[in-house]
Amino acid sequence: MATLSVMDLAFLLTESDASPKHVGGVMIFKKPASAGPDFVHRAAEQYLGGNDDLQPPFNQIIKFNLFRGLHWQTAANFNIADHIHFHQLKGSDFRDSLYKLAGALHSERLGRDAPMWEFHIIEGIDPTRFALYVKIHHAYADGMTMAAWLAKSLSTTARTKAISPIWHHLKRSGASTRIAEEKSLLKSLTGVAGQSTSYLRSAIGLSKLSTQLALEMANLTKNAVAVPFKANPNTPLNGQVVQGRQIATAAVPMARVNKLRHQTRSTLNHIALTCIDGALHRYLESCSADIDQPITIQMPVNLRQEGDDSLGNKIGIVLVELASKTTDPYERLREIGFTLRNVRYQVDGVPAGSIVAYTVLLGSLAMVTEALKLGDAAPPLGHTLVSNVPGPAKTLYLGGAQLEEMYPISTLTPNNHLNITLFSYDGRLQFGLVASSAMPELQRLGDYIHEAFTELEEAVGLTTQQSTKL
Repeated sequence: MATLSVMDLAFLLTESDASPKHVGGVMIFKKPASAGPDFVHRAAEQYLGGNDDLQPPFNQIIKFNLFRGLHWQTAANFNIADHIHFHQLKGSDFRDSLYKLAGALHSERLGRDAPMWEFHIIEGIDPTRFALYVKIHHAYADGMTMAAWLAKSLSTTARTKAISPIWHHLKRSGASTRIAEEKSLLKSLTGVAGQSTSYLRSAIGLSKLSTQLALEMANLTKNAVAVPFKANPNTPLNGQVVQGRQIATAAVPMARVNKLRHQTRSTLNHIALTCIDGALHRYLESCSADIDQPITIQMPVNLRQEGDDSLGNKIGIVLVELASKTTDPYERLREIGFTLRNVRYQVDGVPAGSIVAYTVLLGSLAMVTEALKLGDAAPPLGHTLVSNVPGPAKTLYLGGAQLEEMYPISTLTPNNHLNITLFSYDGRLQFGLVASSAMPELQRLGDYIHEAFTELEEAVGLTTQQSTKL
């Protein structure tokens, strides 16, 4: 991974102390019954390994020169111990103290004079559990790749006590993609025609997206695409991003989600976004800031080809306008289903390069307003960002310790105080919520997500069950 993609560069160039561009994850483990007092330290040492276990780019830093531009380079005097930290929780509640600590750790920007990642091993309060908080700069990989890598590093059975270093589970060919191999002149020349054709297809696709946008803005189409920078900025969800992060979570049994999907002939995204939409409106109402227009979200789309698990970022962002304001959850579900079908047509109708160009173009405009400190005055690209990262369906273990919960904790986009990441794991649909310190009482939004699921079940005639409140 010697060179950086456009998206990798964007995360580096737009980073600030108020808006760090790393992604993270919180993993909560239950110790095995036979665990001794040093179990967590021993497991962590084996899991993270030593200096010789590291693979690129996790032993590399960003460097610049006139000939190669920004590129990855192996760090001198690297010491893995500098990136591993142990914590003892204080307080009376394991989860509350864990989220408070993770929020504080997630607030701090990673330095660039060393490889940009950290592992934090967290114990205390609950003698039967421990947690890992992982923090990696977004330039290294997108969230889907990181989640898949972390899942591969764990065992599928409690009987497996041996722990191999997490770095051994990186795909070597993917992790070292584009590492300084010299291309022959013949290869370079024969690649030009193919690249030119690709650029032409991307340009045509971008023109198509622009035309769709122009037709929607001229009211010649209705709800065909979401219009950027149309979102009402006067909400607690938006404004100039400030320092400080807070974390909250929610979780619903996948059995409930699947019953709703079967009953309404919907997808998981339809169900989840319907409940998020209802929860966001309720949250805004509780802040005396509800809006009459639909909430607009930014939604990442995976642009990787099947089987591609290399590092780096291969994602695009599309805008999705959710439902018109309503008190009927089923009506909200139907409208969001219609909108998502339009988005699918939009994405499938153009090459991946067009989506990347569209993402960079709109994202650059949003970044300019943030850089000029206009986030409190200018309309945002959308109200928030919601992503869906598929996770493993089976229970995972670390040296016999059961992974009970796993929540991705993402970065904030320009002029957005909130990011929501869905993650499915072990029969549960989990929600990782991260917000700036400017958003009041984030956990209320997690509670409203649970309530929205119950209301949707009642609206379609399903027997309600108590959701998992975390």
